[in-house]
Amino acid sequence: MAKTIQFRYIIFYDDKVPVGIAATQYISFNTNELKLHEFPCSISGTITNTLFKNTDIKVLVCGNLFSCGEHGFSYTDRLTATDAFENLSNALRELSKIETTDKPSFILLKEFWPASFNNSDSIKKQDFRDFKIDVNMVLPIRPEWNDFNMYLGSMKTKFRTRAKKVFKNSSEIIVKSFNPDDILFYAKKINSLYLSVIEKADFKVEKLNASIFQNLKKNLGDSFIFKGYFLEDRLVGFKTAFILKDALEANHIGIDYEYNKTHDIYQKMLYNYVALAISKKVPELRLGRTAEIIKSSIGAEPVEMKLYVRHCNSISNALLKPLVDLISPSDYEIRHPFKLQVQ
Repeated sequence: MAKTIQFRYIIFYDDKVPVGIAATQYISFNTNELKLHEFPCSISGTITNTLFKNTDIKVLVCGNLFSCGEHGFSYTDRLTATDAFENLSNALRELSKIETTDKPSFILLKEFWPASFNNSDSIKKQDFRDFKIDVNMVLPIRPEWNDFNMYLGSMKTKFRTRAKKVFKNSSEIIVKSFNPDDILFYAKKINSLYLSVIEKADFKVEKLNASIFQNLKKNLGDSFIFKGYFLEDRLVGFKTAFILKDALEANHIGIDYEYNKTHDIYQKMLYNYVALAISKKVPELRLGRTAEIIKSSIGAEPVEMKLYVRHCNSISNALLKPLVDLISPSDYEIRHPFKLQVQ
């Protein structure tokens, strides 16, 4: 990871009092390694030829490439949104200039929830262009779901029957909580399972590995979940999640696809995420992008998110808007598994 991603952190002060913080990732990747015809957001040939006309791309990202959501910028109520994002823009542009080699071509802010649009749109005053990306699938956790059985009881018969079939097919799978030592012990297999999933992704800049998961568990403790899925004594899958104040955020997974066909490992993971979110009493479960149909079949709903981009060259940035306007989220289908609620 160190070869392609570097980290920069910015702290904002008001009269020596910290009032904001930004986390950035400076990335470099080769466009020849990307499947641009299957990019996560539909990009026309014009954008492909313009934004990615150079083989090597350098981007300064405010946010986290490995996690969906608002993980790049936070500020206190001592700042208005306009002031906060103006200062962020100035800091990011200054940071892009002081890189000694391989200066970035783009600055990217990723990615914001609809509730933040009124504030995050302030960055557009600094000549950033906004665009929508593929939806994030989110399951609102109903207050009346005291346990997983109550969740199942709220589903239509067809979807409840499907869930029971998943439980039957995966009945031999044993789920175990991992501590840092467990992650180290199974590191080689974890890397293999993770690679089997990430290699299916159409867009990938860098890969994580077991040592990163181990460090997350060491440093975050119970706030970071790592579960191993075993068939007899064989590790056939794993899932991770972050427990936030307002959500359970599903994160990286690993799956042995040979056993997934016979034991519904992935679907079992999704239902386990639901059960965990209910037990933690969080308002929502965030399942991330992709696999909209299967995620909607457990009740997740599509939520649009925004990114903001700016070319570091003022002239090129002026030409960016009509191109960014052509970017649109991928088409998707969703299911509606719940019974109608009586008002």
